[in-house]
Amino acid sequence: MSLSDEQVRHVARLARIALTDEEVAGLASQLSDILAYAEQVGEVAAGDVVPTSHPYPLAGVARADAPGPSLGQDEALANAPAVEDGRFRVPRIVGEEA
Repeated sequence: MSLSDEQVRHVARLARIALTDEEVAGLASQLSDILAYAEQVGEVAAGDVVPTSHPYPLAGVARADAPGPSLGQDEALANAPAVEDGRFRVPRIVGEEA
């Protein structure tokens, strides 16, 4: 498929790109090549091939969700910069509500 200069200018306008005449001439050839390659890919695609997102089947991509030991309160707060009443103390970012 060969694109005309006017078609390239139209695509450039849609993309809001300003092109010089030299750029239009160069891009016409390049875009025509890209479209030709896309046509070749379309010819190769077979109707009996199932579309996939990965070339190999995915299995075991996530670990099993199994309960395990967790930190106690003292361990969780051990490295906190500030603690108050057994909780993380953070700066106030919202004024008190009445």
